[in-house]
Amino acid sequence: MRAFSTVRSLATSSFFALLGLSAKVAEGADTVRFGTDWLAEADHGGFYQAVADGTYARYGLNVEIVQGGPAAMNRNLLLAGKLDFYLGTQQEQLVGIEQGIPLVDVAAFYQKNAQVILAHPDRGIETFADLARLETIYMTQGGFGAYFAWMKANFPGFRDEQYRPYNFSSAPFLANRNAAQQGLITSEPYEIERQTGLEPRIFLLADSGYRPYAAMITTQKSLIDTHPDLVQRFVDASIEGWYAYLYGDNTAANALIRAANPEMSDGQIAYAIDKIKQYGIVDSGDALEKGIGCMTAERYRQLADELVKAKLIRPDTDPAKAFDTRFSCKGVGLDRKPEH
Repeated sequence: MRAFSTVRSLATSSFFALLGLSAKVAEGADTVRFGTDWLAEADHGGFYQAVADGTYARYGLNVEIVQGGPAAMNRNLLLAGKLDFYLGTQQEQLVGIEQGIPLVDVAAFYQKNAQVILAHPDRGIETFADLARLETIYMTQGGFGAYFAWMKANFPGFRDEQYRPYNFSSAPFLANRNAAQQGLITSEPYEIERQTGLEPRIFLLADSGYRPYAAMITTQKSLIDTHPDLVQRFVDASIEGWYAYLYGDNTAANALIRAANPEMSDGQIAYAIDKIKQYGIVDSGDALEKGIGCMTAERYRQLADELVKAKLIRPDTDPAKAFDTRFSCKGVGLDRKPEH
């Protein structure tokens, strides 16, 4: 096999030591390095849950979670073979196909992208289309080249002149009442309400027609070709971790998250879990009947069509090269979901 060492992950073991839990790993387990897209947070909760409750170990895996962050290069580490899986985005995979990058999505843990646009609550912004009336929208360069291109292609009035850089601080937005800003449903609204006492107007792009998957499990095509069983075990264990995190006792997983990212508060974690459930970020759509992580060719191609319309990828781009649906939509974990 590729360098799937059976040596215990120091990061994972230290987390368990902090919790006073056993860090036993099955003899001969495959060590897998999984890079996330940001610092540890509830958005990654199911993966930390699968570490904390032994689900990965039960599947013969010793998983080291490598945090992302502002300066992290986890996608590049995957390309270089330093990581085995990465928490990627659907759009970067489709763009990567044009560049000949041999990465493939094998599961989609966010049925709805958690991206939101936030507005002040007292400015008469009642619908997503109303956002076009504002002078300014603070967003990252990545957002400007992704969902903002979709907004311009699908709603009249959005224009490049609205763009201002978003540097992960809400201060400029709070100081400008004729502005909106980007965010995640699990993060920025909580901080804004904590600072001001008022919940901002929240517009989830997924509920306005922007329907890419998010929180994709991405790997190299070579790993799929040579070790499909390992890919399947990692996907299945991660699915079970998400069911346990959302519907079971997530205390130990949250302790791992706080240990990895000490700035993460209990209040922020609780808020994020509530919004993930309320908005159906993880468990909605095809996931309701086919299981969390479900990814279909139809949904994948829908985004490709939208990106062609927004002139973000070429019409001749073959989306089938960017995904492999063999590893999801099998109903794994559905028996762990409580009946209502």
